[in-house]
Amino acid sequence: MYHFITGYTAKVAGTEVGVKDPEETFSACFGQVFLPLHPYAYAELLAKKMEEHSVNVWLINTGWTGGRYGVGKRMNLRSTRAIIDAIHDGTLEAAEYKTQPVFNLKIPTHVKGVPDEVLNPKNTWSDKNAYDE
Repeated sequence: MYHFITGYTAKVAGTEVGVKDPEETFSACFGQVFLPLHPYAYAELLAKKMEEHSVNVWLINTGWTGGRYGVGKRMNLRSTRAIIDAIHDGTLEAAEYKTQPVFNLKIPTHVKGVPDEVLNPKNTWSDKNAYDE
């Protein structure tokens, strides 16, 4: 629910006035400007529906990897598709995981068709201190 509430995302050219390069930002529920209610109302509804229907939630990086904008690059679409396929066919649910210490996220150690280092974003940054920052 933390990740849904904080909505870590980016402002991008073409969707934001005056933005020429992507800028990190937070947008509650990934769409704050469109929400008439407080974000917690949507978070509680999401939690209720997740529990009611016994669903798993997957956070997938479709943005930058290997460094901030200007240093890294866009996440490879082939890798993103392989992760989605692994969700759909059930192999991701059965995968082995390591827990990321800051946000307590479980990161798969291997997904067929995806370079292992891409699964943990910190591994793609040459400057690990910049990643932590």
